[in-house]
Amino acid sequence: MNPQAPVYVRAEDDAWLTVVYYHFHAWSGRRPFWAGLFTLLGGFPIAYFPYADLRLGNVSLAMATPGGAGALIIGVLLITLGLALWFQQSIRVFAGVASILLALVSLPVSNLGGFGMGFVLSLIGGALALSWVPGQPAEEVPADRQAAVQQPAVQQPGAVAPGKTDAAPGALDVPGPRETETAHASETTAHADGGRNSAG
Repeated sequence: MNPQAPVYVRAEDDAWLTVVYYHFHAWSGRRPFWAGLFTLLGGFPIAYFPYADLRLGNVSLAMATPGGAGALIIGVLLITLGLALWFQQSIRVFAGVASILLALVSLPVSNLGGFGMGFVLSLIGGALALSWVPGQPAEEVPADRQAAVQQPAVQQPGAVAPGKTDAAPGALDVPGPRETETAHASETTAHADGGRNSAG
């Protein structure tokens, strides 16, 4: 969520699709939208595959498992958590942890977590829910304080900045050389003795 983003104001010539897009964008920006979407999508394959039948001509293949009811419960819970993330942002930490735990439980219960699809989607949704934080609006700075920050302090002509008494005349912002600096103060052992190094 970006609280400093400009607010959309509808113009008279805007198409209805543009209006819907901006309203949806504003709605999804105030909640963990992608976390809810991934969690919601992760619940469908987990709940569906144990009850699905695949027909090959006259042959019917059933992927039902003894834990079919458990898979249905896990899938429905993940779908519910995804919807809750959209409409109850305050439970995002609980929903994120619950989504990750349900995804892990779906591995042995529901055909390896809906053949891995529901497992991965639920893990991503839970991680996004845990990492989402609502945005904070920018702090309002009082007008008098803002004017003081924008205008730098003006020095009186002839006044000398503190600590710059040894600067060259006419250059108040640049300090002069210190008394301890000499021409060879920055010379290292690599430059001494004709460029040869001495060990020890």
